Amino acid sequence: MAHKVDLKRELDSYAARAGEFRVVDVAPASFLMVDGSGDPNVSPAYADALAAIYPVAYALKFLSKRERDRDYVVPPLEALWWADDMRAFTAARDKTRWHWTVMVRVPDWLGPAEVKEAVRRTTAKSSPRLLDAVRLEVLDEGRCVQTLHVGPYDDEGPVLERMHGEVIPGLGLAMTGRHHEIYLSDPRRVAPERLRTILRQPVADAATPALPAC
Repeated sequence: MAHKVDLKRELDSYAARAGEFRVVDVAPASFLMVDGSGDPNVSPAYADALAAIYPVAYALKFLSKRERDRDYVVPPLEALWWADDMRAFTAARDKTRWHWTVMVRVPDWLGPAEVKEAVRRTTAKSSPRLLDAVRLEVLDEGRCVQTLHVGPYDDEGPVLERMHGEVIPGLGLAMTGRHHEIYLSDPRRVAPERLRTILRQPVADAATPALPAC
């Protein structure tokens, strides 16, 4: 039987431990993406985004297996999150002010042609409301700091406050890109206290203060 690729197990960028903040270099990767905004717990747009992206992800997997003779495990759901004021993620946790991009990674041997065909096959079977919003895009995060959060999503605030306010500045780094979460657990099957989520923040060297003029 041919080897089934599982990117979550094979790539170092999917490795994280609770209580450990690690600097990782994340290579550019292609993702299926859908954008939206608002509280993911109550926003119809978030549910619609998932209802559109998952059928395409699985259609792509079956296309790869049957027509490219390369099988793989569909990678976990991921999401980028941002707000005009990043305190909306930490102290305030005001989800109404959140913007998001839900994502599913695409293996590097598949490209735009295969995604277009996967969308076509999805359309032939069903008509998710946001299917036309699904796109393929490369995300290039580079250097990041990440850790593993175990527990309910709403308990992430203190971990993020520590990452943003202590760990990243303490490493001589500054935040650059958008907050990134990787959902290693399925909330439909796992109790909230056991949910495992990678919290990732792209970073760069902090700016060096200019020397005073003589």
